[in-house]
Amino acid sequence: MAAREDRGVPRDRGVYMISVAAELAGMHPQTLRIYEARGLITPKRSPKNTRLYSQRDVERLRRIQELTSELGMNLAGVEKVFELEQKLEQMEDRMRRLQREAAKVQDRLMEELERVRKSGKFELVPYRKTGTELVPARLQSVRGVRIPISRPAR
Repeated sequence: MAAREDRGVPRDRGVYMISVAAELAGMHPQTLRIYEARGLITPKRSPKNTRLYSQRDVERLRRIQELTSELGMNLAGVEKVFELEQKLEQMEDRMRRLQREAAKVQDRLMEELERVRKSGKFELVPYRKTGTELVPARLQSVRGVRIPISRPAR
């Protein structure tokens, strides 16, 4: 679903003609044509082929203005910034998707662990340390005696 403005108009719907969009962005209409030729902006077209700019386009134009005027970037730098921002957004989307998948796998593993834990036998086997190894202890006084362990009900 497209993001909407306060007036209920979708932010990506072309509603501004080039002169209005240029004024809103604080630049000359010819500059918008140059940006379009460079591929920095892609306005929608009316049935009569008039350029129609959306609120999102105007925001992008303001961002271009900020990068070129305030930060001193050339248009090649602006193109690279937009390319890197798009890649970053794609990577963030992928990371969120992988995190959701990892959480599902973890949930399944925890369920399986719980299933195995409930199905296993619970017996105590005493061990003693000999040097660096643990070996089963020989319980001479209780040889052959098993110690019952209460198991949770299934």
